[in-house]
Amino acid sequence: VKPAAAPANLPPHLSDVNSKFDPPKWARYYVIKSYSEDDIHKSIKYSVWASTENGNRRLEQGWKAAQSKGPIYLFFSVNASGQFCGCAQMTSSIDYKSKLDCWADDKWSGKFSVKWVFIKDIPNSHFRHIILENNENKPVTNSRDTQEVPMEKGKEMLSIFRSFRHKTSIIDDFAFYDKRQKEMEDAKTSGKKKSGADDEPEFVTPPREANKRKQQEESSQSTKASKSKGRD
Repeated sequence: VKPAAAPANLPPHLSDVNSKFDPPKWARYYVIKSYSEDDIHKSIKYSVWASTENGNRRLEQGWKAAQSKGPIYLFFSVNASGQFCGCAQMTSSIDYKSKLDCWADDKWSGKFSVKWVFIKDIPNSHFRHIILENNENKPVTNSRDTQEVPMEKGKEMLSIFRSFRHKTSIIDDFAFYDKRQKEMEDAKTSGKKKSGADDEPEFVTPPREANKRKQQEESSQSTKASKSKGRD
């Protein structure tokens, strides 16, 4: 199966995403967990990210330790999505004084720059065999936000991202999330946002996932119909 083609209107700074990539000999790796794909969309769009206070501190420590050795790569996954959705390189230290207002939730502070290397939907089943000895020997798919991945395991994850021939990615739904971003910004401006600064963004099923489920249902119905005919 051929991987999904990137849209023609892909922003210039993403022109080399999913292209030829030579992995470094030395790097540090972390798993990043997001509450929503809305924030993944913003990260890809603006080349930034922000974590919790503890998460920012953990990444900053890694950044300082890695400065003279090599890069830091972040493997992104949305909570309860059952997949990883991309990999980005951390390209700056944490700016603790800044707070971006683009996130779906207002509680994230600080920011740092990232460069997206891979943007692909890859099911957890392709990573579940990777066991992290620094996290009670749990699969990497059971990681919490900013869980560090040992170097050899990180290299293996990077290799999977390089070779996986994906069918879908969040890029497929960029127009959907652009529209959703505008609606959320308009709601904030007009004061229609639900009360409470810690309200989590409303969960939505992205179009590509809805289409995938529809295709699976149609395939299942077709299989049942074929079996039924076979018994007649």
